[in-house]
Amino acid sequence: MPIIKILPHSEYCPDGISINASAGTSICEAMLDNHINIEHACEMSCACTTCHVLVREGGASLDEPEEGEEDMLDRAWGLEPQSRLSCQVILGQADLVVEIPKYSINHAKENH
Repeated sequence: MPIIKILPHSEYCPDGISINASAGTSICEAMLDNHINIEHACEMSCACTTCHVLVREGGASLDEPEEGEEDMLDRAWGLEPQSRLSCQVILGQADLVVEIPKYSINHAKENH
């Protein structure tokens, strides 16, 4: 059972947290199951970028993003090479370190 270490985020988990997750579930599902209420405006259908995360460690163990995920990531606020949509990343057996960006595209628009 992989462990996902979520780095501190002022809104979702101020102190950071490590959660156990089941292989075969998405990062988004694992966070929601553990009361980390990350945005997922499209209900995990790969139609928005609100669940954008940065996989800081363990990313090499994950499948490459599919074209639809890559297309959506182009719209993500704060895009980095480690960017993924948490609803599309299916966990294997490896542990991950994940950072939730400070803003999502929704937050960036609301604050302007």
